[in-house]
Amino acid sequence: MKSLFSFLTFLIVFGYINTTSFAGDIPENFKKENLIAWCIVPFDSLKRNPAERASMLVDLGLQRVAYDWRKEHIPEFEEEILQYKKHGLEYFAFWNEHDEAFKLFKKHGIRPQIWKTNPSPKEGTQKEKVMKAADILTPLAEKSAKLGSKFGLYNHGGWGGEPGNMVAVCKELHRRGFKHVGIVYNFHHAHDSMDQFSKVLHKVKPYLLCLNLNGMIELTGTEQQKRLQKIMPIGAGKYEAAMIQAVVDSGYKGPVGILGHITTQDVAKSLQNNLDGLDAVMAEIKH
Repeated sequence: MKSLFSFLTFLIVFGYINTTSFAGDIPENFKKENLIAWCIVPFDSLKRNPAERASMLVDLGLQRVAYDWRKEHIPEFEEEILQYKKHGLEYFAFWNEHDEAFKLFKKHGIRPQIWKTNPSPKEGTQKEKVMKAADILTPLAEKSAKLGSKFGLYNHGGWGGEPGNMVAVCKELHRRGFKHVGIVYNFHHAHDSMDQFSKVLHKVKPYLLCLNLNGMIELTGTEQQKRLQKIMPIGAGKYEAAMIQAVVDSGYKGPVGILGHITTQDVAKSLQNNLDGLDAVMAEIKH
């Protein structure tokens, strides 16, 4: 035992082992078992069914899922819940709203967060836009409150995706009595804020329900080229390491998500690329 300890000490001192890669040094919300898999249902070239998807997540070592869907997935809503339960996965969040899903949440005793894009009213003063967005969201705020679920305003570009506007709408909904409303902030819809992310994080952190990571570069070229540049693995970009460092430095302890989000790729590969990239970033930054 003494010889083994001496050998490990030698490896650490001379740089053969990077101590920052030890699991104990990684903040709890960045550990694999606590990460949320997001954009994995429509974005999967293999078009897995609920059982196959749950098995895939277990194989990757992921335990939490935010569920996005399209019309064709509605008949699978209950099976998705059952497979997550069977495989010990947490049904963490549900995209948008659907009455059938909400009935199933009550039936199965689960309370996932509800995520919906913060609206972008086109006309009116700033105050009028905030009020209009809050008016649009109030019915879902009421429904999610009855479910016992938190309700996350999701940044997806436009006026509604600007951090200050998200906070303003969130505050207005709080004023109306919906204290369960917060913010879901996504790197992949925040390219305009990369160079001031610390300030953005300071604004949204008190309301943050989940922070979804992504590789980040400056978007250039045509609109089509920019769209293709939006989604990239963590660690493959230029700015995400500094942004993740800002998150760690801020003391944020809440949920963190990683993306699938590539329709033409096996989502298991998309998730694994992000897991590997996040490991590399976490081994380099200070925490």
